[in-house]
Amino acid sequence: MSTQETPPLRTNRSFVIREGRFTSAQKKAFGDLWPKYGIPTDDIETLIPHDWFVNNQPLILDVGFGSGDSLVSLAQQRPDLNFIGVEVYRPGIGAVLRKIDQQELENVRVINADAMQLLRSKFTADCLMGVMVWFPDPWPKTKHHKRRLVQEEFLQALVRVMQLNGILHLASDWQPYVKFMLKHVSKVKNFTPINPAKNPLKLERPPTRFEQRGLRIGHQVTDLIYKLQKGQNSRLVR
Repeated sequence: MSTQETPPLRTNRSFVIREGRFTSAQKKAFGDLWPKYGIPTDDIETLIPHDWFVNNQPLILDVGFGSGDSLVSLAQQRPDLNFIGVEVYRPGIGAVLRKIDQQELENVRVINADAMQLLRSKFTADCLMGVMVWFPDPWPKTKHHKRRLVQEEFLQALVRVMQLNGILHLASDWQPYVKFMLKHVSKVKNFTPINPAKNPLKLERPPTRFEQRGLRIGHQVTDLIYKLQKGQNSRLVR
């Protein structure tokens, strides 16, 4: 038998890191507050998210929180829920760490990593009650569609880590991407669409700067909300 190791699964990243301006305040917040609110993942083979919170409460994942205004708003709305924000851009992380500390929020933690890596292998199974993906990069050029986050690989990874009846909330102001998401979610039979007005999590999506920018140039904002089902009647379609 060969002793050669199996190469790691390679995927197209849904982001390209262009860090931009990292202000002195953001750098200081990142350095000072990361030990308090950050979750390190590089040296952790299996991450048990609940271990990082004071209270054992249902857990919501916010993928790609940008500057973090929405993440902070959600944590303020629902102190009875815990929130983990995942972001690759350190300036945004520095900004949100400062906001979390100013508001003295105990129900928010932050991860600086690729969300797909966490979902595929590091998060424990059935640990998430909800997942928010609001205004992900639409990658409008056809040649870049393979970089879009919301497609089968991402959705199948969510099936592993989400709890039964967990809620997936997608939002975009780029209608071609909305159609793309609808197409790919429909291929994963575990997800059942529900009326946004009947979202059992009762989380109000705060306006983001991406949404406001889209509205200014005439874009329509669409929210897609799904409930996760598991079992023999909810098999993945490949």
